[in-house]
Amino acid sequence: MGHRINMNRTEMTSHPQPRWLMAVVLVFSAMSLDPFDGVGGQQTRQGQVNGQIQRGEEGQAIRLGTQLVNVLFSVTDKDNHYISNLSKSDVTVLENGKPQVIFTFKHELDLPLTIAILVDTSNSVLPVLPRLTDAGSQFINSVIRMKDTAAIVQFDSEATLIRDLTSSVARLRSGLREIAGIESERNVVFGGTLPPINTGSRLGGTSIYDSIAAVCEDLLVGKAGRKTIILFTDGYDTTSRLKRSEAVDEAIRAEAVIYAIGIGDQKEEGVNKGELNKLCDPTGGRAFIPRDVEDLDRAFTQLEEELRRQYLLAYEPSNDAVDGSFRKIEVRVANRKGIRIRHRRGYYAVRQ
Repeated sequence: MGHRINMNRTEMTSHPQPRWLMAVVLVFSAMSLDPFDGVGGQQTRQGQVNGQIQRGEEGQAIRLGTQLVNVLFSVTDKDNHYISNLSKSDVTVLENGKPQVIFTFKHELDLPLTIAILVDTSNSVLPVLPRLTDAGSQFINSVIRMKDTAAIVQFDSEATLIRDLTSSVARLRSGLREIAGIESERNVVFGGTLPPINTGSRLGGTSIYDSIAAVCEDLLVGKAGRKTIILFTDGYDTTSRLKRSEAVDEAIRAEAVIYAIGIGDQKEEGVNKGELNKLCDPTGGRAFIPRDVEDLDRAFTQLEEELRRQYLLAYEPSNDAVDGSFRKIEVRVANRKGIRIRHRRGYYAVRQ
C-alpha cells in the first residue's frame, strides 16, 4: 500500500517531507537534460575546464558560469506524423522574441525518462480503472528500461504515493493493480491501511492541480532525466487550493512535461478535453482523449511514440541577468508548412 505524500509517505522515506499532495494524476515529468550527458536541464555550467574555454558543436565559446537552457521539442505534420529529419540549420530558437545561438542540437530517441504517473480515483473515473490497469501495464512494459524510473500516485481529494521512483516494471505494474483493487501490499507498509478504492473519494472531491504541484515539488524537482508527468483523469478539478496556472508554473520550474490521457465515466460528464489541453500545452505536452475504453491502447501507443520522437536543443541565453524572471521560449522550423511544434512555453531564470 502507499501513504499520503503530505502525511504518511510510506514509499517516500528517502525524500524530504512534501507539503501537500491532493490529487492523483498520471504524470510523465518533463525533462531535465544536460546536452553533454543526457541529464541536465536549464542549469549553470562552468565554461572553463582544466584551463580550457569550453566550446559547443561549432566551436562557439561559452562564458564562465553561463546558464544553458535545454529545450525538448517534437514536430508533427498536418496529418500528425512525426518529422524526424530536421537538422540544426532548420531550427531557430527565440527567448522573449530575440534569436539565440544554439549550442547543441540532437535528435534524441533514447534519453532516460523520469516519470510520475498520477491516477485519478474519484468516483467519475472508477468504472474505467480495471481497463486502465491493463493498458497501463502494457505501456510500462514497453517504455520502462533499466535507465528509466517511474513513480505511481493515486489521488482524489488527496494524493497517495503508491510506488516511489523505481526501474522495477513488476513493482510499477503491481502498483497499478493495487489502485484498481486487484492486489495490495498493505502487509509491507509502515502501518495503517489504504482505504479501499471502491468506496469512493474520502472527501468527495478531485484535486488535480494540487497533486501536480506536489509531485513536481516533492518528487521530480532536481531529479535527472526527461521528467514527465502522465495524468489519468477526466479533467474535472473540484477541490484544489491552487489554480491551474499555479500547477503549470510548478511543472515549468521542475522542467516537467505534462501529458494527459482523458478517462471518465461516459454516463457522467465524460472528459474535460479543454481543461486537459490547457494543463498540458504550456509544458510542451499534449492530451490524448480515447474515444472509448477500448481506445486506450491507441492512446498509450501515441504517447510512447511522442516520448521517443523528440529533439533536444540547448542555447546560451543572451540575457544573462540572474533576476528570477520568466523567459518565453519559441522554437521555429524553416520551410515547413502546416507543422505543429510542441515545447515548454518558457523557463524561470536563476535568481541571485
